[in-house]
Amino acid sequence: MKSRAPSILSGDLVLTGSIVSEGEVQLDGTVDGDIRAGSLIIGEEAVVTGEVYAETVVIRGKVSGSVRARQVQLASTARIEGDIVHAALSVESGAFFDGHCRHSTDPLAEKSAPSAAAAPNAPKMDNRPPSPPSSKPASIEPPLAASKSGA
Repeated sequence: MKSRAPSILSGDLVLTGSIVSEGEVQLDGTVDGDIRAGSLIIGEEAVVTGEVYAETVVIRGKVSGSVRARQVQLASTARIEGDIVHAALSVESGAFFDGHCRHSTDPLAEKSAPSAAAAPNAPKMDNRPPSPPSSKPASIEPPLAASKSGA
């Protein structure tokens, strides 16, 4: 396989949308969307709002969303707000992580649960039993607006 140069997204870049790459991506800007890459480095000033999905990921900046990778490294400057599914995880002292962490032998092969953000108009299933009938009358008139008398 031919060696490729990494894709570098600089600090002044603001991207709305998803990134897909089989190679290495170095992100120093802001991404509002999902990132799928072979290898991903999220710089100290970088901000990602979306799902991160990679073979290996080094996080030095902020991620708001889930992370799925075989190897995950959280640097001391990392700030993660979301779940991590990993085969190998290392966390430096000082890293901030708010979410659930789960080991998986193959985190990239697992199907992730559909998120509400992915399908905002999808109907939500309600598994509760129906509530008993109400004893209130079937139709209730709305209260009339207060009017001034003295015409």
